Amino acid sequence: MLSTEFLAQFYGALMALAILVYAILDGYDLGVGILLPPDNKEQADTMIASIGPFWDANETWLVLAVGLVLIAFPLAHSVILQALYLPVALMLLGLILRGVAFDFRAKAKTKYQDAWDISFKLGSVITAFSQGFMLGLYVMSFDSSLESYAFAILSGIGVVSAYGLIGSAWLVMKTTDSLQAKAVGWCRKFNLVALLGVVAVSIINPLINDFVADKWFGDELSTLQLPVPFACIALFIYQDRLLANYKMQQWIGGSWKPFAITTFIFLLCFFGLLYSFYPYVVPNQLTIYESLADASALTFMLYGVVLVVPAIIGYTIFSYRVFWGKTEALSYY
Repeated sequence: MLSTEFLAQFYGALMALAILVYAILDGYDLGVGILLPPDNKEQADTMIASIGPFWDANETWLVLAVGLVLIAFPLAHSVILQALYLPVALMLLGLILRGVAFDFRAKAKTKYQDAWDISFKLGSVITAFSQGFMLGLYVMSFDSSLESYAFAILSGIGVVSAYGLIGSAWLVMKTTDSLQAKAVGWCRKFNLVALLGVVAVSIINPLINDFVADKWFGDELSTLQLPVPFACIALFIYQDRLLANYKMQQWIGGSWKPFAITTFIFLLCFFGLLYSFYPYVVPNQLTIYESLADASALTFMLYGVVLVVPAIIGYTIFSYRVFWGKTEALSYY
């Protein structure tokens, strides 16, 4: 049987990987849904086509992350679900609405298709805001004060903006002509809002969490964390300058850059949060070691994990390889 320390770190790292990959992959298709125009069917069809082959598979990573918390850290799962029951239910409602609208927009009569596009957009906003709201409460250690809920609301708006940023960057990479030009404008706007959000979280997080403040400023490894916000700010500024100089004829081979920059910003932000709260899985309450499930059961489950997770990664890479390149005309058949 493997040691509890190894199992806690292994399953904790795997859970972190699943959350990060989900935030990037489902983040961009939620962002595309948030941006979906209700008054331009041609552009809406192109945007839907850009995420069509991927959006269902992207949500696999959310299922994996939740499953890992439930199986590997059941005590933490109980605490988190109890604290976030309502926003989790709201998120599931948004995901269901997205799924139904995605299929029905293709099957409904023409006069109802706009309504399903609005439903898809609404479901995307609800899902993104719920996830941001949950993140805000998590950062606030699930405090139930008015200030915590205000911060959670701002966090929800921030995540909607972050998904809008990576979604518009995805459209810059996957589309052409007028839609690509419009996506560049969206990307610049969300880039500014996301920048303000990162600055706000970087200031507020150590102020409200003594544990985080000690890790940022009092730990011998704090030099690893302190450059992260400044690196993010530099990338935001660089991206804004890149988008400001957008010229359609010059972006034939470089349209991937905004998506790559945004992905790297996501990586840095996630590293900052991970460093801030490790080894806690529930801030200031439970560590990954304290909430770990039975070691013998997790050792047995490890054999399944080493088969399933590489399969998911392989399928994800293969699907993106097959559907790489600019988006073609929408087809449901």
